[in-house]
Amino acid sequence: MLVMSSSGDNRFAIDEAWAEFMVSVRTPFGEWFSYVMNAVGGGVIGVFIVPVGAAIVLLIVRRPWGALYFIVASAASAGVVQVLKHLFGRVRPEDMIVVSDFGSFPSGHVANAATIAVVIGVIVPRAWVWVVGAVYTALMAFSRTYLGAHWLTDTLGGALAGAGVALLLWAALAGPLERERVAWGERRRALVD
Repeated sequence: MLVMSSSGDNRFAIDEAWAEFMVSVRTPFGEWFSYVMNAVGGGVIGVFIVPVGAAIVLLIVRRPWGALYFIVASAASAGVVQVLKHLFGRVRPEDMIVVSDFGSFPSGHVANAATIAVVIGVIVPRAWVWVVGAVYTALMAFSRTYLGAHWLTDTLGGALAGAGVALLLWAALAGPLERERVAWGERRRALVD
């Protein structure tokens, strides 16, 4: 019930409680870590360098469908986030200590993290990859609320949006991605033998 009780200005009680808690536990190390996550998860690094770099690596190892999937999922996720931000127009928390763009819901940084986690998990289907992706997404969500850039529910919405986009695109590309993964595995085994 705590989640469902609204304060009247598009915030939930859990958002306000979490934001107050985050402000109360801020430390220099926590701020430094969160600023690093801010840089890695958005802007030029998160939106351009990571997807393009990953696509280049995938092309080098002859995974063109994986490269296409990574680029399209990243772009689609960013597009969906911007549409949702303009639809909801949710105001950011007042205690924000980082510069961010328009709109609080959903978190673009967390959507990007979730998109990357799902895409890499699909391309490299190993349990540890999924665990690392989930931890990365959770840390990104934590850092966004720690910096006061988002409400807790913004980060949950971002995770759902990013993962949702990646899963929908995976459904469309599952056949070629699976054939490519199998062929890549056979090439790797041939090199070992």
